[in-house]
Amino acid sequence: MLIVAVVLFATEKIPVDVVGILLVIGLVLTNVLTVQEGLSGFGDNVIITIAGLFILTGGLIKTGLVDLIGRRLYKIAGSNEFLLTALIMIVAAISASVLKNTTTTAMFLPVVIGLASRAKVSPSKLLMPLAFGAILGGSCTLIGTSTNLAVSGAMQRYGMEPYSMFELTPVGIIMVAVGLVYMLFVGRKLLPNLGGEDSFTEQYHIREYISEVLVLPGSHLIGRTLGEANLNLELDLNVLGIIRGQEQRIAPTSNELIAEGDLLIVEGTLTNILNVKAEVGLEIKADFELNDRDLESGEIELFEIMVMRDSRLVGNTLKTINFRRSYDLTVLAINRHGETFLDKISSLRLKFGDVLLVQGNRRLIEPFVVVGEMLLLEDVSTSSMRTEKRRWAIAAFGLFLALSLSKLVIGFDVPLAIAVLLGVLLLLATRTVRHNEVYQLINFRLLVLIACMMSFGIAMEKTGADKYLAGLIVEYFQQYGATAVLAGFFVLTVALTQPMSNQAAALVVLPVAVKTAIALGLNPRTFVVAITFAASFSFITPLEPACVLVYTPGRYRFMDFVKIGTILTIVVFIVSIILVPLFWKL
Repeated sequence: MLIVAVVLFATEKIPVDVVGILLVIGLVLTNVLTVQEGLSGFGDNVIITIAGLFILTGGLIKTGLVDLIGRRLYKIAGSNEFLLTALIMIVAAISASVLKNTTTTAMFLPVVIGLASRAKVSPSKLLMPLAFGAILGGSCTLIGTSTNLAVSGAMQRYGMEPYSMFELTPVGIIMVAVGLVYMLFVGRKLLPNLGGEDSFTEQYHIREYISEVLVLPGSHLIGRTLGEANLNLELDLNVLGIIRGQEQRIAPTSNELIAEGDLLIVEGTLTNILNVKAEVGLEIKADFELNDRDLESGEIELFEIMVMRDSRLVGNTLKTINFRRSYDLTVLAINRHGETFLDKISSLRLKFGDVLLVQGNRRLIEPFVVVGEMLLLEDVSTSSMRTEKRRWAIAAFGLFLALSLSKLVIGFDVPLAIAVLLGVLLLLATRTVRHNEVYQLINFRLLVLIACMMSFGIAMEKTGADKYLAGLIVEYFQQYGATAVLAGFFVLTVALTQPMSNQAAALVVLPVAVKTAIALGLNPRTFVVAITFAASFSFITPLEPACVLVYTPGRYRFMDFVKIGTILTIVVFIVSIILVPLFWKL
């Protein structure tokens, strides 16, 4: 069943949370687990803690704290690429230590793209350092990643104390420092110099797909609306604007009347544009030279949006969701992992990480940005931010951190789940986060996955599968020494994080590692810590969510991550195998 689960996680033909549910159902139906054991993960306090942290993080985002930090970064670094890279990685690492790496990357992505534009630096030089800095920073505290919290919750099943808030911090800080030095002096030189063109029309190479068509006297289109003319269906052309004398109407509505002498700015393939010659009453204007200004006017602009993981756009086409009518926006092109789609984009199924070049009023998209369906790849206007509530968002997070350290300060232990709920209540009481927004901020897919994998850990322990696998490892690898076995588990965890989620990989390896350590007479906590770090350091491919977010905006190729990320993985592996046994004795 484990092998089947790993294959399903790797192929992603079925959503990972659904795979987790199917796994639990299979274990219950085969009598490996009772119903209570199968669902026990959903009642774990770790689930409440992670859900609460999503809400606390949402409070910080909604109050515009990130935009404030971005403006300060530019004031300090200016146009110095080296200094910008260093500051971005440091700020990302600090933020990720309390906000989680994926959230940090998503928050700072528009800010860093704006910094790159102002500093005249290619976005590709700054976006991968942003993602890597966030991943490294997430390893520094208990709440830095959901993986840390999930492992901490699972540790108690083996008689170990859960992680304290800053137990991982000393080694985590060293990891951040080592990663920073590597990216500044080695990785930065390996980064491609891509993106940063002056205009979207250059970036997406759409000039050959857009032309001007003149409406001649006697044309059958005169006096008809764009909706009635239906050029999209008749000629497979999309009307982006109308020039009438000195008047320019960009992104016209379907009710716009066509008049004699109008210049229609149309988008389509070269073949479809040339077909206009055969259409009576229309003529292609030969000397048309496209730039961004031809597609922008007043509140109508060109901008980029990214499709987020839980967006309703994922798995749908622009046609099936009637994008233009639903959002009153026009999609001109789609970029997916460096490949630009300009032809028949309405029938292309959208995926997480796709970047859409959109024409329209950006204020129409901001409500969807606020709820996390889409990410605007530039600063969202402060009008949609509750800047006046910023102090309450900071106070709520501060309350949570203070209560989580209460045992060290006053000797009274406030459970982490209670601490986070008190912080959430403060956000709700001050209306920093509103009641109807609470459940939109929580990533339920991740919570379901973690709960299911915790139940899977019980199944491995109950059936003796963990002892069996541990016995095999002891038999074949004991001769190489304790450090070699520890290194083997680190490598195994890193390998599993490529096809699987980090949380699933850690919770699959954890029971086997603990039983192996016990069989060898070693400290199981040392193995647990090594697995925790290994599950966080997913740099080799752009499949890690933080890396997916920067993949397309940075115009990276798959091999860019393999080349730069593999070296960084080797570096943090060596540092981990040296430091972990020093801080947690084998």
